[in-house]
Amino acid sequence: MIPLSPLPQQPRSIQELPDSLISQIAAGEVVERPASVVRELVDNALDAGAQQITLRLLSGGVRLIVVEDDGWGIAREELPLALRRHATSKIRDLRELESVATMGFRGEALAAINAISDCAILSRPAGQDNAWQLDGRSGELKAVARSAGTTVEVRELFYSTPARRKFLKSDATELAHCIESVRRHALARPDVSFSIWHEGKLVEQWRACHGPNALEKRLADLLGEEFIGNSVAVDFVVSPQFSGKAPSLRVWGRAGVPDAARSRADHQYAYVNGRFVRDKVLSHAARSAYQDILHGHRQPVYALYVDIEPTRVDVNVHPTKIEVRFRDSREVHQAVRHAIENALAIPRSSLIEAQGQGSKPGLTPATDVTESSTRNWNQASINLNSNSGYRVSDLSALWNPTASSGTGNEVPVQSLRAASSPTATTPPNEPSDVSASIWPLGRALAQLQGIYILAENDQGLIIVDMHAAHERIVYERLKLQLDARSITSQALLIPATFAATPQEVATTQTHADTLDALGLELSPLSPKTLAIRAVPATLAQGDPVELTRSVLHELAQHEASHVLQQSQNQLLATMACHGAVRANRRLTLEEMNALLRDMERTERSDQCNHGRPTWRQVSLKELDALFLRGR
Repeated sequence: MIPLSPLPQQPRSIQELPDSLISQIAAGEVVERPASVVRELVDNALDAGAQQITLRLLSGGVRLIVVEDDGWGIAREELPLALRRHATSKIRDLRELESVATMGFRGEALAAINAISDCAILSRPAGQDNAWQLDGRSGELKAVARSAGTTVEVRELFYSTPARRKFLKSDATELAHCIESVRRHALARPDVSFSIWHEGKLVEQWRACHGPNALEKRLADLLGEEFIGNSVAVDFVVSPQFSGKAPSLRVWGRAGVPDAARSRADHQYAYVNGRFVRDKVLSHAARSAYQDILHGHRQPVYALYVDIEPTRVDVNVHPTKIEVRFRDSREVHQAVRHAIENALAIPRSSLIEAQGQGSKPGLTPATDVTESSTRNWNQASINLNSNSGYRVSDLSALWNPTASSGTGNEVPVQSLRAASSPTATTPPNEPSDVSASIWPLGRALAQLQGIYILAENDQGLIIVDMHAAHERIVYERLKLQLDARSITSQALLIPATFAATPQEVATTQTHADTLDALGLELSPLSPKTLAIRAVPATLAQGDPVELTRSVLHELAQHEASHVLQQSQNQLLATMACHGAVRANRRLTLEEMNALLRDMERTERSDQCNHGRPTWRQVSLKELDALFLRGR
């Protein structure tokens, strides 16, 4: 065991700390590594109205960090103040502090950086004859040559606190953190150009983007065009009917489809009024929007921007300004969750139109997502492959773009029990003689091993996991019915009875109202026997005993009413799983086609309730490659 430092023999008198030590203590909160310096200096450059920011580094930023901008500059007489603690041009009083609209405002970053490095500032405002350089060590001012703007040089970081320097990683690791810091700024400011140089070599450059597609272009530059192709536009405004207030909250950006999920949460970017933040409210809201469409512990990808009145968010929570606190966190949570849920549920007609015109996928404005409800197969085309991440709703928009609009007026889901009708394979509002090849999921051909449905469409072969697909259809139907409080029950001609455990009997009595809301009618026949007298009509073909036992088990795990409310979808998912068509059940072609048509009309039908994919497209090109055709 390492011995503790001995306590002083005599009590020490209280004294004020010297300013140099105060600054070094404060620097420990503000500056953790070179990337912290980069973040603070780029914040200042953006606040100064810069349109071009250049970062130059040596040894990953340990030996040298230079940030150059073409902003407003600092007047000669104000330069000495720039390096003093709590000196800033951003705020003047408490009122301005409570409505901060700038990236920086605390007035301590430059002083902290100067306390642990050899710092210099060169600046020239527009209209000033020449630039002036301030030496952070000596305070000396001298005239130098520079165009309008500001340059901050930071040499030998942590030279005055060598113990802190030992905690730094390799140059390559520190460089990666610096690049990531600039990347976060670049994702929020597509109108600004960024360049990063290391050891005299250009390592990253992102040119300014303008116009209605500026954000999509910047996202494609930084996260790749694959992210744009595998994501949907998000745009949600909290209107007075939701909040009772004037519209003051907007959530926008892009959210990745479930197929684009990653094993790590390294592609999750959240911004509040242009500031990158790590906030539990935002991350939890985003995760909850994906809760029943992601498989296992996969992490969603997204770039979300929250615009909110500055007075309704506190950014003065931590010296690094990466944490915020919302005045109404519940409203923000609900807005983010609904924004992503709605985006993942609606057809991506803008993507389809862009592909039909031969442009790059996903580069259309978010406001175009709900336009042009009269498109048909002849007006648009789509190129599918197994890794594209496209969804059933993308295909559905080609023949019935008004279906599954998320408004609650969707075409009713057809039951498999009614699939024997001669018109079961014809989509609603379509002539009976329409060619089946125009259906998004095609025409059923056969059933494979009692598990998969094979269908043919214009692109090639569709393979559907019939249980997973039907499970999602039933689940979405149950959610709609429960939201409308209209889950209808179907009485059993002969009640089903089973030997119940004491816990199952107690759960039946405790949660009688909940069971009734779920369409289950139970009554005790004896202290150890329960009778099932009615089940949800949607699940009438399933095993009532197995269904009831599963629901009672879920209820027993979530006894508190608020926990039960949060677990409502889990209960419905359990019910849907037991009500879905089982593997090895032989379906007729009419039943298979009815299932395909139901998928085309059901939101989120690309994944089952557990996040597994429900269907895959194998294109003719891929099939030709398997058999070496054309070689």
